[in-house]
Amino acid sequence: MIPSYAIQLAQDLVRCPSVTPAEGGALNLMQDELCKLGFDCTRLPFGKGVARIDNLFARRGIRGPHFAFAGHTDVVPAGDLEKWQHDPFSGVLRDGKLFGRGAADMKGGVAAFVAAVAEFIQHTPDAGSISLIITGDEEADADFGTVKMVEWMEVNQHVPDVCVVGEPTNSNQIGDVIKNGRRGSLSCHLQIDGTQGHVAYPHLADNPITRLLTMLEPVNGTKLDGGNDYFDPSTANVTSIDTNNAAGNVIPAMVTAKFNIRFNTNHKSDDLIGWLEEHFERVGGPWHATWRTSAEPFVTPVGTLTDLMQGAVETVTGQKPVLSTSGGTSDARFITTICPVVEFGLVGKTMHQIDEYVDVADIDQLTNIYHEILVQFFKGGS
Repeated sequence: MIPSYAIQLAQDLVRCPSVTPAEGGALNLMQDELCKLGFDCTRLPFGKGVARIDNLFARRGIRGPHFAFAGHTDVVPAGDLEKWQHDPFSGVLRDGKLFGRGAADMKGGVAAFVAAVAEFIQHTPDAGSISLIITGDEEADADFGTVKMVEWMEVNQHVPDVCVVGEPTNSNQIGDVIKNGRRGSLSCHLQIDGTQGHVAYPHLADNPITRLLTMLEPVNGTKLDGGNDYFDPSTANVTSIDTNNAAGNVIPAMVTAKFNIRFNTNHKSDDLIGWLEEHFERVGGPWHATWRTSAEPFVTPVGTLTDLMQGAVETVTGQKPVLSTSGGTSDARFITTICPVVEFGLVGKTMHQIDEYVDVADIDQLTNIYHEILVQFFKGGS
């Protein structure tokens, strides 16, 4: 049996070695396919030198309503090639599965975008506008990807009415889960300075570890709240403690620690930072904290978009997906600043793993779901 257009395109995308930040030919392939479908394509490189990242914005139509798909073509490194059954960039089809880095996260989903649009415009060529927001910078720091594309879209009047991000949200089968929000993420590198000395003479030293342990009490495997209607409790966990001290009889002069907080909409990162720095000051002694907020929490409340999504998925699969805000961060955190956004894609159980794969039947089913979403969206007018 000849594979569908969606599966063939997914194969071709997997064969592009677009290990972040390399473009690897994936965006070129996407641009070629979308131009054939009548999209106006704009390449959006951001950053300089080795940090320069390529992105692709494509739009078909100039009037509303305006629907957008968003995704990424960059992938994580393959890891130990000797452990793969097949070359991770060969796009092998075997036993009903497409193998390769990015098959699940998320080249299969991106291919389904294109195939769904191709089918839709055959029958409804003049329906509003459809855009694809495709970045090459999701798996790394995401400094020059979707966040910059969103800024460009605002300036150039390409803001959609709604957006669906094609991340692999499903746990076991297509139709499990729609993500309608994500927790925020706040990381800290904390350094505590003391005075080095012999452990037999602690009164002549100042052990920074003692103060560090007290400073870490609020973030050492703790829940910060009771959650809310959309989110589980916020959590904080210590991820590293290091003294760089090989001697067992020496009190170290300095200790560092790292911790991360995954927080819901009960909090803002600045408030968490202020709360913890007040605590550090109360503990006392010299300390320095470096903070990085990689995401603020967001939620798309139950309403028109979530109803449309659940209805489309149920029409195709017979299963009504649950709404969830669990998991890590995604580029939806940038898109939510300009329009309502949800996430729905393939089954993600093998993403980033050796022998990453996706069932090819899932790619076709996802294509059908995306097509149904387009039908229902443009039938409703927005």
